[in-house]
Amino acid sequence: MKQTLNERQLAVLEWVGKGCPEGTSATYKTSCQALQNRGLAKVARRDGVWNAVLTDAGRHYLAHGTYPAPKAPARALPIPRLPKATAPRSSPGVPPQPRKTYTDQLLEELEAAGGRILKSGPDADAWLSRAASASRSGRIPKAKELHWGRCQGGVEIKLVDIPAWRLAVLEPVAVPARLTHPHAVVRAMQKATQPLGLTRSVQQRALRIVQALLTAAERHGHTCAAGTVGATTLPHHRLPACAHFTIKAQGQTIEFRLLQEKERSEHIPTDKELAEAKKSSWIRIPRYDYRPSERLRVALSGGQWHHGSEWVDSTEHLLEEQLPEIVHEIGLRGEAAERKRLAELEEARQRRLRWEAAMAEARDQYAGDYRVRQLDSQEAAWRRATRLGDYLEAARAHVATLRPGPERKAAEEWMLWATEHVARAHPIFQQLRLPEIPEPRADDLKPFLQGWSPYGAY
Repeated sequence: MKQTLNERQLAVLEWVGKGCPEGTSATYKTSCQALQNRGLAKVARRDGVWNAVLTDAGRHYLAHGTYPAPKAPARALPIPRLPKATAPRSSPGVPPQPRKTYTDQLLEELEAAGGRILKSGPDADAWLSRAASASRSGRIPKAKELHWGRCQGGVEIKLVDIPAWRLAVLEPVAVPARLTHPHAVVRAMQKATQPLGLTRSVQQRALRIVQALLTAAERHGHTCAAGTVGATTLPHHRLPACAHFTIKAQGQTIEFRLLQEKERSEHIPTDKELAEAKKSSWIRIPRYDYRPSERLRVALSGGQWHHGSEWVDSTEHLLEEQLPEIVHEIGLRGEAAERKRLAELEEARQRRLRWEAAMAEARDQYAGDYRVRQLDSQEAAWRRATRLGDYLEAARAHVATLRPGPERKAAEEWMLWATEHVARAHPIFQQLRLPEIPEPRADDLKPFLQGWSPYGAY
């Protein structure tokens, strides 16, 4: 039995169905080989040009989310003729009922279950592709979208509301035809030896895009600043280390880098490279040549991303057409940063209140513990005074047997001091009241704080 396609393989299959448009990952071509092994696509390379098309089975999978049913094998023996069976006729005036598809079944189950269902059992994985087909069917209610994925019990499918920011109407951003009044950041870029590290053919267009982006950002109340205006991409690095310019939205600094895409072509080894590779085994001839293209890419970093972090020229949309989405992304990241800041303040306030409550409770427990220790001390003093009192009674009886003289006089003096001492130390003869609680030190409160610090709310 053929395995169901995973999400990446399904995305590659859709990409082939659209005619293999540019602007996707290079690994899609590698994944096409796996689709060809399953009979869903056909890959060919002629005169150095790579191409892939869907087979009938691939088109069937995109439409229904399953492989086509295998054809029944031809029978060796002739099949005897049977009389024609009359098909049951529907009642007059009643149209035949259409067959219920997996999309119909899925939407009905989601509506009955309140927007969330869990598929389990041996065919649970098949619902991943069925959910993908339902999402592409165009029958999902407006302002709703399907989410699906594996979970502990099987496959979870949810019908959720689309976030409000994805339904917002974006304001257009006008790109000037000429830089008559450039922004201060753009003027700094113009003074650089190689603005933004781009080739001369795309520099003016890139500066006009930056001008439009900065103007729109400041119109929304954001602040802009120049970075390393001549930063270029280092070898073996995807992005330059320094930002070309920054935009701050509600305290969130967003770094921008404007990059030039590269075109890749098959490398034809030269005679010199072949000779060196033959002479030295460690020399590797590159497989591809890269040259700067006319396409540009904008990369953002910093903050929580919503629409994305990169926008690139494509055959469907130029970078100028995508500027409204970039400006919207700046505002969304600023709003997310502000919500995070307010949430952290509220969390700190709640933590401070919990700490103050813990400190008050620790002081009460410390006071109770102090009183218990005082009571234990009084009980121990009472037992000691009682024992001394018994001893003094026996000593008095002995003194009474002594003859008058220096020995008896000395004994009576000792007994007088000892009796007064026991009377002073006996807790019964002292004033009984609640002891005054001394101000606790930090170490005194630690045993009662249950992990809190006595020095602050952490």
